[in-house]
Amino acid sequence: MNDKPIKQIVIVGGGSAGWITAGTLAAEHMSRHDNGIRITLIESPDVATIGVGEGTWPSMRNTLKTMGISENEFIKQCNVSYKQGSKFVGWRNGQSNDSYYHPFITPPGYTEIDLHACWQQLGKGTNFADSVSVQSSVCEAGCAPKQFATPEYAGVTNYGYHLDAGKFADLLQRHCTERLGVTHVLDHVTKVVSAENGDIAAIDTKQSGLIEGDLFVDCTGVKSLLLGKHFSVPFINKKHILFNDSALALQVPYPETDSPITSATISTARSAGWIWDIGLPTRRGVGYVYSSAHSADAEATETLLTYVEQIIDKTTAKSLAPRKITFEPGHREKFWHKNCVAIGMSAGFLEPLEASALALVELSCAMLSEELPVNRRHMDIVSERFNQRFKYRWDRVIEFLKLHYVLSKRDDSEYWLDNSKPESIPERLAQLLELWQFQAPSRLDFIQNEEVFPSASYQYVLYGMGYTTQSRATEKKSTDLAVARQLFSENQHKIQQFIAGLPSNRELIHYLNQSNQSPE
Repeated sequence: MNDKPIKQIVIVGGGSAGWITAGTLAAEHMSRHDNGIRITLIESPDVATIGVGEGTWPSMRNTLKTMGISENEFIKQCNVSYKQGSKFVGWRNGQSNDSYYHPFITPPGYTEIDLHACWQQLGKGTNFADSVSVQSSVCEAGCAPKQFATPEYAGVTNYGYHLDAGKFADLLQRHCTERLGVTHVLDHVTKVVSAENGDIAAIDTKQSGLIEGDLFVDCTGVKSLLLGKHFSVPFINKKHILFNDSALALQVPYPETDSPITSATISTARSAGWIWDIGLPTRRGVGYVYSSAHSADAEATETLLTYVEQIIDKTTAKSLAPRKITFEPGHREKFWHKNCVAIGMSAGFLEPLEASALALVELSCAMLSEELPVNRRHMDIVSERFNQRFKYRWDRVIEFLKLHYVLSKRDDSEYWLDNSKPESIPERLAQLLELWQFQAPSRLDFIQNEEVFPSASYQYVLYGMGYTTQSRATEKKSTDLAVARQLFSENQHKIQQFIAGLPSNRELIHYLNQSNQSPE
């Protein structure tokens, strides 16, 4: 049995996680060919997509391109706009001038010189991201990341997307079934059937009967029907580190049809959490993520609606009904057990900050596809490697998200005070914060070849939040002020060029939506 080849993959659950998994595997392993991997996706007809995962990383461009999806078609079908990073408002101290960007671009010269040390000496009174990168200024100006004639998936600046999660799942479903050879079964799961060795042998469904497989992928969301319920793999709660466990979500209309579309996710701090604000072509997705231990639902609703009243008139704002979402921040003890691997919310969920959920889906699919087991014996080796890699990745995401809260100087509520208490800070993060008092974050702090968040991201957050790294009393070759001065000057010149030469986010989206260009 250990030598039985892996030929049949069964994915249980749809949504973005299920269909990204199906598309990634089907495209690479030739599911539409006679000798390719057979992929079946079972989806309940009664389970709707949660529909609030509206932000992606730049990695989504490669994911879609690998599947063979036209970017222009994706933009037209999924209510897409361009995302070039995140803007944080009110996180540092809550004052009127409190904002900074975490852009998607690694600063020019980042690996050649110590940009932070040079910025400390040359950039007095300037924002770190504005000094070392064009992208924060491009975002603030509302510019798109490319010009009208730029080819699909290419850009002047690095970019991801904002999208309608429900429409995205629908597009993926059509593409996977019509072009990639994925079999779609719309049915209710009634039972998980075990093999003699404890593996899953088949999924029993109400109308379609037994669906057998060699490898099963759990994409059933928070229910985690396979890994959690069937195999009883424990859930590791992280609420003692990341306090948020509730969200209120709204779809907010624009005051005008030609209102600007923001080029970044706006994350605005509030007394018990933060508000996300995502600009799509036809609406804004706005929601309040908060800790139920620090705010009652009624108070959270009032906080959210007060924010929305700054966007549209009070009458329209009060007519909107927020949708309540609850979650437990954390992840499974392991992500691959026997012949079952969990991807998406069935593996875990932390909170929407920095849009890590879809990125972890992409990373999981990529590793599963690249190391897809040849047979059951091979699977035991691959699953151990997968669990080690993703335990590392989930730990790094937790640390990076917590970093945003730990650095805050806000003292206006118990929520922010509690976030700075030492017992809520992961040990490794506490050690790094002590280290970074004397040296800036670098590649030596993050040694995996595919880190979830690179050291440049830590620098954007640290120095955007006003963190201070001590300057050396002696000179270093890497602290070459002449080179840095040239880089900073070139950056300011590029900012002027880009803002003058790039269309607005809305202008480019409108142009592409009106285009008759056929998908490739």
